[in-house]
Amino acid sequence: MNGIKTKAARPFFTRGALAALGLAAAAAAVFWQSPARSAEDAVAIPPPALDEKAASGTEKAIFAGGCFWGVQGVFQHVKGVSKAVSGYTGGSAENAVYEVVGTGRTGHAESVEITYDPSKVTYGQLLQVYFSVAHNPTQLNYQGPDQGTQYRSTIFAENDEQKKVAESYIAQLDKAKVFSKPIVTTLETGKTFYPAEDYHQDFLTLNPTYPYIVYNDLPKIENLKSLFPKLYSEKPVLVLASSKS
Repeated sequence: MNGIKTKAARPFFTRGALAALGLAAAAAAVFWQSPARSAEDAVAIPPPALDEKAASGTEKAIFAGGCFWGVQGVFQHVKGVSKAVSGYTGGSAENAVYEVVGTGRTGHAESVEITYDPSKVTYGQLLQVYFSVAHNPTQLNYQGPDQGTQYRSTIFAENDEQKKVAESYIAQLDKAKVFSKPIVTTLETGKTFYPAEDYHQDFLTLNPTYPYIVYNDLPKIENLKSLFPKLYSEKPVLVLASSKS
């Protein structure tokens, strides 16, 4: 596929195309009232044996795990998260553009930058949600229908402590064989996050009847609620809402 989404999977959107999305989603709702089964099942996994030290204030974490619509949607429902922004990490500022990233040749991965309060949710807990619910960490350079390095499973560690916690957790999960295949998640450091276009922000919440969201992403929210009830927040923290306030 040369790293480009297929029309049936998740097509490129121009601003003009997004304007008509509401009508298409409404029509699709007739056939997609509720997800009978998800594209990827969640996996119950143990918490990390090694976690960050408790601290006050806010910290940031950057995760990539396929389409950023679903990853963002999941972390917007996690207690202790004050913001989750869809964007691009791994390449340069000049090519942090949706259509260009979609070629798979920029070095970027569709990613989500999470701002959180470590006194309410730890980095290790965010990793547990990431590996268990947000994506499938055993798929190399693809997630479900989306293929290419821009959909790789990657943790962009912000500092040495995050890297150490992530490395330890990956080793722990692999040793426990909680997944049927080895984890292929990579660790990258020193990379800059670039926010995606506004029309990608809050996409899951704003387009709950869009077929891709119904099949691939809404089940992730239900899995979060089921597997992590103490971390689940019914009301999502929305990017566009906070930017207008």
